[in-house]
Amino acid sequence: MSSFINIQSIAEISTSEMVERKGIGHPDTICDHIAEQVSIALCTYYLENFGSILHYNVDKALLVGGKSAPIYNGGEILKPIELYIAGRATTEVKGKIVPVEEIAINAAKFWLSQNIRFLDVENHIRIIPKIRAGSNDLVELFQRFGKGEIPLANDTSFGVGYYPYSATEKNVLDLESLLNEKNTKEKFPFIGEDIKVMGVQNSQKNQFTVAIAIIDKFISSIDDYVKKINSIREFIHTHFDNLNAEIQINTADNFKTESVYLTVTGTSAEAGDDGQVGRGNRVNGLITPYRPMSLEAFAGKNPVSHIGKIYNHFAFDLSRAIVENKFSEEANVFIVSQIGKPITQPQLLNIKVKNDSRDNERIAKFAADKLNELPHFWKKIVNQA
Repeated sequence: MSSFINIQSIAEISTSEMVERKGIGHPDTICDHIAEQVSIALCTYYLENFGSILHYNVDKALLVGGKSAPIYNGGEILKPIELYIAGRATTEVKGKIVPVEEIAINAAKFWLSQNIRFLDVENHIRIIPKIRAGSNDLVELFQRFGKGEIPLANDTSFGVGYYPYSATEKNVLDLESLLNEKNTKEKFPFIGEDIKVMGVQNSQKNQFTVAIAIIDKFISSIDDYVKKINSIREFIHTHFDNLNAEIQINTADNFKTESVYLTVTGTSAEAGDDGQVGRGNRVNGLITPYRPMSLEAFAGKNPVSHIGKIYNHFAFDLSRAIVENKFSEEANVFIVSQIGKPITQPQLLNIKVKNDSRDNERIAKFAADKLNELPHFWKKIVNQA
């Protein structure tokens, strides 16, 4: 039987796992982060000018890749990236116009300038906001929050979360974080921000496949490229000295034909790789098909009553809190809302814990207390705490 085929009983504890993380410069992650930054910018504007967060959802973003000509010692951008930001927002309050599209453009440009080092926000990307006024029924549903009451769920949806991370999950998180750290970029300036890590574990071996956009102006030749890829691999092994795994970098490279992963800006978005909100990491920073996870796109959603955002954050936070407070060594949380009902009153809050000696009453009381904090949960999200 082939070594990559692993057949188990459903009741067995799995010895296989796959975990993915899309780094900060990945087109999907760019969409998620910009949608979230526009969301936070709108919250800040509404709070400063009107005293409370008003109705909005800006959770639709589409990145259309540009065209570039990377070459050794530095290429050029031939056609800019296009980023469409769509959604609904309160655009006027008692005759005062809210500059929603200006807020969106400024938030997007600021995030890009802070996070993608070699992307020129004035010339390498076009930001195209398409944000319209919200529907009357959802606006009216939202207005309860402005009156100081418990917000009503804007949708019938669910959130899921688990804790703790597995060893593979933690390694994937740590590996991408290491490669995108400021200190790493100072040591290896040729490493772009578009980094994707796939960790695979099976009963026979562990393997990490890493895709790294290499910045062309720091590469003088194919030999220089190969040398620098090898230096990254050595750096990873040095940093993860206990990592018993094979590290493979840019496996699509063909050194003979010199078809390698070079970019001008450090993101594949410059040359035809597109992106979209919701196709990337979940709330916990990972894509984990072996774990309970939601397909809900949380980025850009209103943090007050949009269940797709707050219930997924809540499920992750509650599962972590259960473990950290020693109720269990492992926890899974599943929670579902009903549109129009208070966010503190889900249809179901299902908590699965690992240990047999659990105190169900104490866990239920703990969870109920956490639910009662949900009307203030938005502060944590807006303040990025």
